[in-house]
Amino acid sequence: FFCRPVLALFSLQKKSTNMAVGKNKKLNRGGKKGSKKKIVDPFTKKDWYDVKAPSMFTTRQVGKTLCNRTIGKKLAVDNLKGRVFTVSLADLQGDEDQAFRKIKLRADEVQQRNVLTNFHGMDMTRDKLCSLVKKWQTLIEAQVDVKTTDGYMLRMFCIGFTKKRMNQLRKTSYAQSAQIRNIRAKMVDTMAREASTVDLKDLVAKLIPESIGKEIEKACAGIYPLQNVFIRKVKIIKLPKFDLGRLMDLHGDSGIDGGAKVGGGKDFAEPAVQEEV
Repeated sequence: FFCRPVLALFSLQKKSTNMAVGKNKKLNRGGKKGSKKKIVDPFTKKDWYDVKAPSMFTTRQVGKTLCNRTIGKKLAVDNLKGRVFTVSLADLQGDEDQAFRKIKLRADEVQQRNVLTNFHGMDMTRDKLCSLVKKWQTLIEAQVDVKTTDGYMLRMFCIGFTKKRMNQLRKTSYAQSAQIRNIRAKMVDTMAREASTVDLKDLVAKLIPESIGKEIEKACAGIYPLQNVFIRKVKIIKLPKFDLGRLMDLHGDSGIDGGAKVGGGKDFAEPAVQEEV
């Protein structure tokens, strides 16, 4: 009576062990010989490109960048376009006093082995900002969104600090809240006026010598004397439609030939009509 179920259970276990061994087909196989991939140096598939800065900077050769070669539909040009390079203004201008400025350059065009860049933003190093912040004075910041004449939408940040008046004996030089509001309004007006009346190239020319900060100091002198007024940061929010001719003008050698005018000279004569061709 008890023999049949035990036999059935034994047969089930036997089947299950056979199935488990049979499932994994790679158990009884040996490893393949020479299955390791050959190690190839990735730099053999890459090319070096020269990064060129716009003509508003003294040093045009910024550095070099790597990029994979064109393989099939993966173009090297598409890989390079849109890259952003952060460079110290001291390297671009050859002036170590401007080492606290960081300039961002965006790759817009590739010609042969040259990457043509355009201005993409500006920032200040953290150590410089920390050295400006001190006790016994008021820190005032302002920001404004402004559009240049060539269609770039920028966000500009300004920072300034109060200073002691002439012959002041008091230790502190704190501005009142009404004075801070007036100074901030002056900062916004000056930044908007200086940036909205020029194109991007002329604006960068103003940012390099910090002429906007000096204008803000003069404008706010009647409210409360300021010191260490800087355009702390510039961000590009929106770009206009890409124009290759304008970019080539920025780099000083426009290779686009507009063609010669027809009939522009005084000695121009209409050719005679031929009777037979």
